[in-house]
Amino acid sequence: MSRAPGGRGPLAAAPGPAPLVRRPLRVGLVTPDPGHPLLAEAAALLAGGGASVEVLDPAAPRPPGTAADVYLLKSRTPQALELAHALEAEGARVVNSAAATERCQDRAVMAADALRAGLPFAATRRYASPAELAAGEAGNGPVVVKSRHSRKADTVVLLEDASALRDFAATAGQEPYVVQDFLPNSGWDHKLYAIGPHVFAGRRRSELAAPTAGTGPAPAPLPPAWRDLVRRTGAAFGLEVYGVDVVATPGGPVVVDVNAFPGLRGRPGAPEALAALVLRGAGGWTAAACGGPWA
Repeated sequence: MSRAPGGRGPLAAAPGPAPLVRRPLRVGLVTPDPGHPLLAEAAALLAGGGASVEVLDPAAPRPPGTAADVYLLKSRTPQALELAHALEAEGARVVNSAAATERCQDRAVMAADALRAGLPFAATRRYASPAELAAGEAGNGPVVVKSRHSRKADTVVLLEDASALRDFAATAGQEPYVVQDFLPNSGWDHKLYAIGPHVFAGRRRSELAAPTAGTGPAPAPLPPAWRDLVRRTGAAFGLEVYGVDVVATPGGPVVVDVNAFPGLRGRPGAPEALAALVLRGAGGWTAAACGGPWA
């Protein structure tokens, strides 16, 4: 042991750096439905590794306290978007961002952004009302009519001819709509989903196709070029968790809709992919630090 000058006893060791103590990761869920399977399973993975998972119901007053490390925005209501904007203004990380989520709410803006980015997106026309739509599309058909603003239980309907357009105008709700030409296809919708770098694929019988037996979701192989199309779509809209609806046409795949943070139920590996995305979004966290092997 070293001694102090003059032999006055042992020399005290210089204090070393204080041990690093990592506080628990805090994750916020912006949703009215924290029991949604994808959210619940990803939250269980994170909580099992010591993370603190908090729920913010967009329709309820925000509790006091500092912001979490990262938030998952699994709601598209005006209240949820307002809350997400407020969290971002405070410096919080929100997935998907409020701006990216909003860009997927207006189908007319969505189409313009997609075409501007060079994506193969269905040509989309906008109308302020059902009457304006029927007048503007007279002589066209078949066409697909959708509510301009994407939401649960919105309108998506195939209209074959001018008579169907007139009938639609007489009964439809007074809201803006968009119209896309019907693209000849196999009658199956390809549902592609991305969580960070992970892409999941499936298909289901199109709601615009004639009814058949066995119309539930079915697994589908994903052509390599389609995987690139999914990632290009996410980059164009600034999305990290999203869905891309694709129709296989004789001229190649065409995107007909983009959804921010879709349900993605029952997909093996999806909760793990979401948990890993949360850790990356929180900055500096790893699956090992949070007790999980899903990075």
